Amino acid sequence: MSASASNTTSPMILVDGSSYLYRAFHAIPPLNTSDGQPTNAIRGVISMIRSLMGRFPESPMVVIFDAKGKTFRDDIYSEYKAQRPPMPDDLRSQIEPIHKLIEAMGLPLISITGVEADDVIGTIAKIVGETGRDVIVSTGDKDMAQLVTDKVTLVNTMTDTTMDVQGVKDKFGIPPELIIDYLALMGDKVDNIPGVPGVGEKTALGLLQGLGGLTSIYERLDEIATLSFRGAKTLSKKMAENKDMAELSYTLATIKCDVELDFDPLTLHNGKINKDALREWYEKLEFKTWIKDLDRTPTDSKTSTEDDPNTADIILPSAIEAHYDTVLDKAHFSTWLEKITQADLVAFDTETTSLNYMKAEIVGVSFSIEEGTACYIPVAHDYEGAPEQLDRDWVLAQLKPFLENDNKAKVGQHIKYDANVLANYDIKLQGIKHDTMLESYTLNSVGNRHDMDTLAKKFLGHTCVSFEELAGKGKKQKTFNEIELEQAAFYAAEDADITLRLHNAIWPQVEKTPSVASIFTDIECPLIPVLANMEQTGTLIDPDLLHEQSTEIASRLQELEIKAHEEAGESFNLSSPKQLQVILFEKQGLPVIKKTPKGQPSTAEPILQELALTYELPRLIMEHRSLSKLKSTYTDKLPEMIQSTGRIHTSYHQAVTATGRLSSTDPNLQNIPIRTAEGRRIRQAFIAPTGHKLIAADYSQIELRIMAHLSQDKGLLDAFSKDADIHKATAAEVFEVSLGEVTTEQRRRAKAINFGLIYGMSAFGLAKQLGISRPEAQKYIQIYFDRYPGVKHYMDSTREQAKEQGYVETIYGRRLYLPDIKAKNAIMRQAAERTAINAPMQGSAADIIKRAMIKMHDWLQGTDLDVKMIMQVHDELIFEVAEKDLDAAQAKIVEIMQNSSKIDVPLLVEAGVGDNWDEAH
Repeated sequence: MSASASNTTSPMILVDGSSYLYRAFHAIPPLNTSDGQPTNAIRGVISMIRSLMGRFPESPMVVIFDAKGKTFRDDIYSEYKAQRPPMPDDLRSQIEPIHKLIEAMGLPLISITGVEADDVIGTIAKIVGETGRDVIVSTGDKDMAQLVTDKVTLVNTMTDTTMDVQGVKDKFGIPPELIIDYLALMGDKVDNIPGVPGVGEKTALGLLQGLGGLTSIYERLDEIATLSFRGAKTLSKKMAENKDMAELSYTLATIKCDVELDFDPLTLHNGKINKDALREWYEKLEFKTWIKDLDRTPTDSKTSTEDDPNTADIILPSAIEAHYDTVLDKAHFSTWLEKITQADLVAFDTETTSLNYMKAEIVGVSFSIEEGTACYIPVAHDYEGAPEQLDRDWVLAQLKPFLENDNKAKVGQHIKYDANVLANYDIKLQGIKHDTMLESYTLNSVGNRHDMDTLAKKFLGHTCVSFEELAGKGKKQKTFNEIELEQAAFYAAEDADITLRLHNAIWPQVEKTPSVASIFTDIECPLIPVLANMEQTGTLIDPDLLHEQSTEIASRLQELEIKAHEEAGESFNLSSPKQLQVILFEKQGLPVIKKTPKGQPSTAEPILQELALTYELPRLIMEHRSLSKLKSTYTDKLPEMIQSTGRIHTSYHQAVTATGRLSSTDPNLQNIPIRTAEGRRIRQAFIAPTGHKLIAADYSQIELRIMAHLSQDKGLLDAFSKDADIHKATAAEVFEVSLGEVTTEQRRRAKAINFGLIYGMSAFGLAKQLGISRPEAQKYIQIYFDRYPGVKHYMDSTREQAKEQGYVETIYGRRLYLPDIKAKNAIMRQAAERTAINAPMQGSAADIIKRAMIKMHDWLQGTDLDVKMIMQVHDELIFEVAEKDLDAAQAKIVEIMQNSSKIDVPLLVEAGVGDNWDEAH
């Protein structure tokens, strides 16, 4: 619906297009059409505008951009924004499509030469606000806080936050009228506003809160020394010396609110949407979902209220009509229990006191049986004045038969969490048929987040109520039991409703491709209870061993710091990039390998690693960094993570990596180093309980075996079918010697070639790794391809296939999209080509071990052996087994892993046994 000029009761929306242009470009991963046109900024900016139109359907909306060329601020101060790099070509090419789309959406688009978008926004906001009409400025720019009044409010759609007068005070510690003074004192690095040298955020706040604005500060310079902040006693002299700079900064930071306009802001309104133009641009930019939106008939929304205090019709922010119930008595509960029992598919969600599934207590549960119909059953809101609620134990006892019924289909958003929480109440959640997070991930794992808020905006054009809106942020954030029921009920019921809507939107897209649907139904969804069971089981660790290692590492870190200071000839902070730059490159004269975007010598880890090969000081720094990280991440932290079970309980994540591999957090089991003695000692702290051992079963060279299968290279297939040492066999081919003549060094080089090529390594990379010349490395690669022509053919054909269809596939049909495969930027395009070669192998390896885990879980549910699957790390599964069952369990584990998937070469599994993980591995 377009807003007319006469509709003056709704707020006017002013969109800071320039702010969102850059933020969208840098926040959203690179996206390209099939012909290489970048689209990430376009999608981000237009999504934001579409979201605002949904939230404010009656409001006129004006989009303002910076004009080309210099502004009056450049004339005042030549260094203004001088440090900013030129606009990237990939962003520049997106500006015209954004402008054309905004015009086609019927929205006024404004840019005025000589001033910035901020100035135009400030002027319009002032004129409209003075008439008594509310103005909402949609921006991500903190400088805009100076515009806030009782009539002007800021909205940041990228963080879903609103800032009124009180919001400015809460965020900055000062009212809107002092924001310019604040910026003038501390400066602004982004815009190159100088400020007063040495005045940072805390000092600026101390001055403003103690003395008032800039004028008042300079009238009361002698009073600065009486203020309580650090450095106050000596600041007055510095302020006096830099008065001109402060006043210049004040002028630069001030948004000009008297720009000469050639139109009347009060008459701005939305025009008619040009659907034909939108369709043409959406097709050109390959925005398929938005094309479908053009063909939908909008439903008129309405608001009504029932007499029943437990029930209310609520219109969601994006005009989705919904009917949500709050269930507070047994009769109402029985009605809903009957509804969910009879429904074909039920969306289910829990509200709890913690994100830690082992500690979380249920505060309430919500269900949705059809789009727009949902309920919330609160059981533990305990704030002062909270209404009487149903007893938690009673509610869960009534729900248990339904929740444990495998024939009653459920859908959730990240439902594994809910399954884990219910397990703490002796309820085994069954009937998990869908998970919207995993449906989205299966559909496209690349470049997207799969949380509910992101999915709702992407697939439904809807902005959900955020948890922070209800609970606040930081240390003062409330837990769900402390949130007032009226707000909590809407939030919880919305979660269930949106989950069902998302399933109805996403699942048909998944089903369109049978192989993609199979990844969900045969792998991802059945894996949910497997991972939940592993998480609940947890892993036993030895805290004493870790404490001992922490002490030893602390001593070693001290030694390394002393040695580094001796090597440098002075003391310095090993963790400070600035001090490292001075020590390494200015004082020690080490070669500068790479510079930062600001032109400083880089001290990033890869740079220091390269320097460490030749120079002692970088080597000491790298060792210090490595041990320090090990200490803070593992030896110090793991003992603190032991829960009431006496074990640590990690969280496995299915919807994070692009390739399908699992990741884990709290703790991250995937990143414990195995090549160092210190890393192996950490694994020694993962122990078996008394009377048990650990079995570690690992797929051997699985990605090379998958390469043999995918490439169908006869040489590789033959070597693996004969169970040959593949690296030795490759060495014999490349170095043209018999198997018996292969030296250790030749095998090492062959191993680097084997693994390097499947990761897309170039001759340059191989030369660097082996310490040989580039021509020699190129010669090795050429001989390799001559001996294994199937591999070369696979690589070439995979690159071409990826360019044609935009994705590659695993053996089982998991699609791995490559948005940069046609990128104009050569570096991005080449990286995508390397990914195209490796992703099918990594993804297939992920599919294979997931299939093995599902089959293993099925066996474990029925076996009489005392065996538990407790960890998954890369291509390895770890089990806790009673000593009496070791032989039988080990044989069965190997059998299941080797036979859960069939490819054209044998899958080899190596299993070890030990009292701890290191011994077993």
